[in-house]
Amino acid sequence: MAGMLTLAELKKAAAAGEIDTVLACMVDMQGRLIGKRFQAGYFVEEAHTETHGCDYLLAADIDMEPVPGYKAASWEKGYGDFVMKPDLATLRRIPWLEGTALVLCDVLDHHTHEDLTHSPRAILRRQIARLAERNMSAFVATELEFYLFDEDYEAIRQKRYADLATSGHYIQDYHILQTTKEEGTMRAIRLGLEGAGIPVESSKGEWGPGQEEINIRYADALAMADRHAILKNGIKEIVHSQGKAVTFMAKWDTALAGSSSHIHASLWDKAGKKPLFLDSAAELGMSTLMRQFMAGHLKYAREMTWFLAPYVNSYKRFQAGTFAPTKAIWSRDNRTAGFRLVGENGKSIRTECRIGGADLNPYLAIAALIAAGLAGIDEKLELEPAFVGDAYQGKRLREVPKTLRDATALMTKSKMLRAALGDDVVDHYVHTAEWEQSEYDRRVTDWELKRGFEQY
Repeated sequence: MAGMLTLAELKKAAAAGEIDTVLACMVDMQGRLIGKRFQAGYFVEEAHTETHGCDYLLAADIDMEPVPGYKAASWEKGYGDFVMKPDLATLRRIPWLEGTALVLCDVLDHHTHEDLTHSPRAILRRQIARLAERNMSAFVATELEFYLFDEDYEAIRQKRYADLATSGHYIQDYHILQTTKEEGTMRAIRLGLEGAGIPVESSKGEWGPGQEEINIRYADALAMADRHAILKNGIKEIVHSQGKAVTFMAKWDTALAGSSSHIHASLWDKAGKKPLFLDSAAELGMSTLMRQFMAGHLKYAREMTWFLAPYVNSYKRFQAGTFAPTKAIWSRDNRTAGFRLVGENGKSIRTECRIGGADLNPYLAIAALIAAGLAGIDEKLELEPAFVGDAYQGKRLREVPKTLRDATALMTKSKMLRAALGDDVVDHYVHTAEWEQSEYDRRVTDWELKRGFEQY
């Protein structure tokens, strides 16, 4: 694939002076790229085998604050090292950065060289292994939305994130004229991603002014999560080079549409050749396996919501009449439901989870969806009838949790997640969620000041 590199190709490019820098990156709990910049010559001679990082990087919040109370890493344990082992299958050029290549790393225990079980990439690898044990594999695609701004991050910070200039001024869903105005940036994003080995299908305007959607080609579950993480970082870097900014917040403005990351998934045989969700003789083409997989998503939707919506802000996206779901039910071609059947009666038949926001960690989200789907298969669950109508107005329907606090409580008690991911992993991310909630709870917000400074 164009943009991808072998170690031998990197060595040749380094010797020719075409590549002088290699980014060796792990993915943190927030889904961000964290790592080091190596001189390319040193990387190909030494660091391609492994490098090291402080284990607080998987025990810190989004502000990089070391969070007390984790079992895996703490001041008491001394915040030692872990191993970052480059996965050379992910090595690629980064065309928007001069002379630069990037590789993603697995995170290993410093002493045993075993996967750190709470590493996002390791969590997804374990669910992929569970599929392989059943002679299955998963293809996944994520649709990522974001807002584009005609000012840079520093200007936005100085304005205290108020009165911001989005790149558009009206609803631009599928709108060609408005997206033509933004094409200088969006074209750079599409071509940059293609050059980095991330195949782009399309970009389009979304529902909010300045809101964009980027669609990349489906891939196996791990490759898709890798692409998603590199894509988000790449978009930020590309727009920064143009004096612009983006946000992947699920809900950056009360009055505007939120930004989602819908996740499409299907199961195939281990070789990825035979679609296991398709049964041409069945209603809608849905095989028994697919119906059980979808039933698992519905049964465990509330328990796994944190993996799709990990911040306080995430839950402000779930508003009626905004194309963000409020009910964890399934339907055919109906965008008011939390889960949707796509590609019925065809080889591309798949599930679409519409609950996730643009702020999710793709490794954790995809892992949770696989775990819930496998639970449905193992339990041989019956799929409830498809919902018809406006799910926002539906009565007695399964609700998406309304707050981070509710989602955290459901995750804490989930026997399914604990069986699939392990107690240590669940406890680690429950602690992450509880810290996020406690940090929010102690802050005075602009809304409180404006509403209560004089009136309370």
